[in-house]
Amino acid sequence: MRIGIGLPNQVRDVRASVIPTWARRAEDAGFATLGTTGRFAYPGVMDTVALAAAAGATTSIGLLSQVLLATTWPAALLAKEAASIDGVSGGRLTLGLGVGVREDDFVVPGHGPRGRGARMDRDLRTYRSLWDGDPVPAGTNPAVPSGTRRVPILFGGGTPAAYRRMAHSSDGYIAGSAPAPLVAGAFDAARLAWREAGRSGRPRLVALNYFALGDPDRGRANVGDYYAATGAYQDLVVSGVHTDAASVRDAVRQFEDLGADELILGPCTDDLDEIARLADIVL
Repeated sequence: MRIGIGLPNQVRDVRASVIPTWARRAEDAGFATLGTTGRFAYPGVMDTVALAAAAGATTSIGLLSQVLLATTWPAALLAKEAASIDGVSGGRLTLGLGVGVREDDFVVPGHGPRGRGARMDRDLRTYRSLWDGDPVPAGTNPAVPSGTRRVPILFGGGTPAAYRRMAHSSDGYIAGSAPAPLVAGAFDAARLAWREAGRSGRPRLVALNYFALGDPDRGRANVGDYYAATGAYQDLVVSGVHTDAASVRDAVRQFEDLGADELILGPCTDDLDEIARLADIVL
């Protein structure tokens, strides 16, 4: 199982200038992937900006959005943004996508929360059309350079529609941040949907958890603030923040036992020393 680390782009009032340095240090430490968590209606750094900054600051580490709220974007614009980041990085991006749940994130006229599932299905066709070099809608030029690849996609979400979309239109599944015993059912559902869709092989399975090693109280408070509008899920995420080496190691073992391909450990603060603290435990 690969071990990745999140960028602190979702931390309230993050020092944005930390992002490139964080990315370089994470790569130097030996983490497999840099992940982003983000939304519009929150004072952080946009997922795509954080990923682009990380792409320019590194040379080999993987890049993953976990998850980007795809239906809040016009499809053609997101397709070009993703292709551009993937190209700049040398083909290191994986798009983790979700349909979004918080109404205040839907800030683009005509892209509200109603009908977002059906819009997501349409948007997927737009992404692939543009990545394949088709002309932009109502135009004659392609949006991306020739030779652009189809960016790998993973899906999050826990509804039947989310599992169906994952199985038919992506490379795998990202579980929400939760303890391994609760993620087990989601992974099983993803595997089942994959088989029922007639897909060969198995889906890529990614797990997410949070850690706060230097300042646990501040870390838990930051996570609680980010998930304040999610009801009971807020308590689940906050209680699951790993604050010591034993807890982190136990999580790694449990997710390995579940068959996760990767565990991304997300920071709860923008303290750069958290990278070394985590690396000393898991790498």
